[in-house]
Amino acid sequence: MLIGVPPVTDRPVALFALAAEHWPLLFPSTVRQRLGELAAIDTDLVVDNFDDPRVAGRLDDLEVLITGWGCPPLDAEFLARAPKLRAVLHAAGSVKAHVGSAVWERGILVSSAAAANAIPVAEYALGTILLAGKGVFALREHYRSGRSFTLAYIHPDLGNYGRRVGIIGASRIGRQVIELLRPFDFEVCLYDPYAEDLGVPRVSLPELLATSDIVSVHAPSTPETHQMIDRAGLALLPDGAVLINTARGELVETDALIGELRSGRISAVLDVTDPEPLHPDSALFDLPNVFVTPHIAGSHGNELARLGASAVDELERLVTGRPLLHEVTMTDLDRVA
Repeated sequence: MLIGVPPVTDRPVALFALAAEHWPLLFPSTVRQRLGELAAIDTDLVVDNFDDPRVAGRLDDLEVLITGWGCPPLDAEFLARAPKLRAVLHAAGSVKAHVGSAVWERGILVSSAAAANAIPVAEYALGTILLAGKGVFALREHYRSGRSFTLAYIHPDLGNYGRRVGIIGASRIGRQVIELLRPFDFEVCLYDPYAEDLGVPRVSLPELLATSDIVSVHAPSTPETHQMIDRAGLALLPDGAVLINTARGELVETDALIGELRSGRISAVLDVTDPEPLHPDSALFDLPNVFVTPHIAGSHGNELARLGASAVDELERLVTGRPLLHEVTMTDLDRVA
C-alpha cells in the first residue's frame, strides 16, 4: 500500500471473470495476496460463465468484477443479477469485447490495463526500430544464404545516427515509443490528427511516409484507420524504408504491401497481419525482406503479472476513495483499440 493512502476498512465483494488458463500468470500468489487484503474475494475462484454453479448467490452482493481475456459479455441480464456492481477492472487491454453501453449507463466505473499492456509493445517497437536501422533483418538473410561476409567492410547505408523515424498514431503505445526514442539520435516525426503537442514535429501522413526511413504503426483499428496505409501510401515510402506494424494488420493494405515487398524496394517487420493468422501459403512467410512474428509484442509470460498488478492498483484506488488512474469511458471506445 502506498504511503499516505488511507487503510482499507470496508472491503468490497469481488469476483474474477476471465479464462482460467490466463489466471495464474495474471494473478500470481503475491498479487492475489494483495488483492485479498483489499477485497472480499475467493482468490481461487475464476469463472468464464455467470451461470457457473459456483457463482450462485455471489452476484447479489457483487461490487467489483475483475475481468480479463475470456470474460463473458456484461449484458442486461448479468447487470440485473448484479445490482450492487460499481466497478469493472479489466486486467487486459481493450474492453470492447465484454463491456457494452448498459454498463456505463448504469454508472458503473470501468478501468483497463491497456497502459500496462502498452509497455512491452513499445519495447518491442523500440527494439525493432534499432535493429532495422542497423540493417539486421536483411543482413542476417545475406549472411545465412552466403555463409560468409567481408571482415571490416563498412556498410554505407546502415546506422541509427540521424535516421528519420515516423510514428503513426499517438496512442498509449505511440506516445511511449516517442519517449523511448528520445535518448537516441533519431529524427522523430508524428502523424496523428488528434494528438496534442508531444515535442516532436507533427506532419501529414503522406509527408511522414515519403520522408521516413523507418515507419512504426501505433494507431487503433477503427473505420477511419482501416487500410490507412494503402497502395498509394506505400508507394511514397523511400527506397530502403522499413515498415513496422505492431498495431493491427488491417491498418495496412496487405496485397499492396506484398507487391512493394516483392519488388525488394522496402522491408517490413510485422507482428500483426491481415488476415491473422496468415494463410500458410502467404508470401509474407517466404519473402527475405519480411520479418514476421506471431502477435507477441503485447504482454506474454511474466509480463501478464503487470496487467494483474495494474488491476489491483486500480482496486486500491477505488477502495481508498481516489479516482481510477486508467478509467475508460463510453466515448473512449471510438478512438481506442
